[in-house]
Amino acid sequence: MNYMTIQVQSITMLLAKKASRVHRHEGPPIVLVALKDYQAYGTLSNAGLSCHQICKLGDLPFAGVMDAAVHVLVFPWPRQGHINPMLHFATALVDAGLQVTFLHTEHNLRRLPQAPLPPRLRLLSIPDGLPDDHPRSFLELLESMRKTSSAAYRALLLSADAPVTCVVADGTMPFAIDVAEELGIPALAFATHSACSYLALLSMPKLVELGETPFPADDLVCGVPGMEGFLRRRDLPRGLYCTEQGEGDPWMLKLAEVTARSSKACALILNTTTSMEQPALAHIASRTSDVFAVGPLHARSRLTASASLWQEDDGCMAWLDSHEDQSVVYVSLGSRAVITHEQFTEFLSGLVATGYAFLWALRPDMVQMTSSTLLREAIGVVEGGKAHVVEWAPQRDVLRHRAVGCFLTHAGWNSTLECAMEGVPMVCWPFFSDQQINSRFVGAVWRTGLDTKDVCDRGVVERTVREAMVSDEIRGVAQAMAQQLRLDVAQVGSSSSELERLVRFIRELSIRSC
Repeated sequence: MNYMTIQVQSITMLLAKKASRVHRHEGPPIVLVALKDYQAYGTLSNAGLSCHQICKLGDLPFAGVMDAAVHVLVFPWPRQGHINPMLHFATALVDAGLQVTFLHTEHNLRRLPQAPLPPRLRLLSIPDGLPDDHPRSFLELLESMRKTSSAAYRALLLSADAPVTCVVADGTMPFAIDVAEELGIPALAFATHSACSYLALLSMPKLVELGETPFPADDLVCGVPGMEGFLRRRDLPRGLYCTEQGEGDPWMLKLAEVTARSSKACALILNTTTSMEQPALAHIASRTSDVFAVGPLHARSRLTASASLWQEDDGCMAWLDSHEDQSVVYVSLGSRAVITHEQFTEFLSGLVATGYAFLWALRPDMVQMTSSTLLREAIGVVEGGKAHVVEWAPQRDVLRHRAVGCFLTHAGWNSTLECAMEGVPMVCWPFFSDQQINSRFVGAVWRTGLDTKDVCDRGVVERTVREAMVSDEIRGVAQAMAQQLRLDVAQVGSSSSELERLVRFIRELSIRSC
């Protein structure tokens, strides 16, 4: 279809265009307002004119705005596991032709490596209100951002040289949605965890009412719709202190609260796919305005720049090259887990007992009260050079390497999706949050791995890693899931269709707001 465009720089110019014509416009059936630049758009919109009114002044039929006028601000919760999928989402919007600003905290932006970004994607930052050496616990960071970051965020939305027409904010930060809507900017919520964990958090009031709060016990729960037959209390999302505090766990209560608030946004975006989580998505859809399942986002991203807050050590790839196919165990417990020295010893002893070579991504701060030097020395005594340690690995490259036979993981959602996309069997040792329910789905629903939660024993580590490495059944199911996920993100796949529907939705919202 042909489009006619006009360049609008001022109201005076628009009226002059109208006066120069004797008859009403008789051009192509659809006319888009093409804005010369963002400042021109700001001048008109700040004068109180909508796009419809601009066209009316020029005696032009209105159909929409060019993508140049659609500006999406993407605002992640400032944790590695939230930044990664939302940056992949931002690049997907850029690939669809939209202008995107990705909003970091100043603390995180200083830690990111300098790397080229795609055109139409820019990074900005606001303060989080905490000193650089602050540990940034969940509740403290959330409160500080609510008090400090919200003011800077509001000022940015008001003063942006390219007016923001839509916000996509992490559901962990309800204030980001509230502020945007107060300014007349439509806001969508993005949930970076699985649909099954999101549904469990939405169900937390019912779970509390039934006395089915998170706790390391095998009692089946009835309060999460669609999961009555297999979900146990130990599988529910939880904080670090549920054993001692039960239903009073402040982390769990706060996350359930912000999840409930995010469900009230005009739409919810999830980094998942219907082939993995259709039942949970259906239940969520009944409690939200609209749901878009657009994952796995990393599988479609063309982003070459690293979003890692830790320096990735790609030297491990040469080490993997020296090993046979499916002969190496990859170990990573994510960006947040902290274990005791005793737990470290159990993991190490169990891995050594398997006889397999292993690559361990071991953060310097991961083991309580133990220096990384001592940890490396402990692993260095493994015979035959079968162990390789890095502080942080290029995980996606590692998981797709032919030598990797299984993944010993915390079952964070990004790691779960990245592993599923490569068809690698998993051994799950979840730490907190959505990891608990993800690991249950891996072991009991998808059957792409084994769930070892709440147990840290060298014998269990040895047994489960051996099983994951040799089981043809687990590997076959994992590879079948990978094949389905590749279909989901293909051009006519379910996730690709959902992404196209989401882009149309964002364009429509932007038209209404301008």
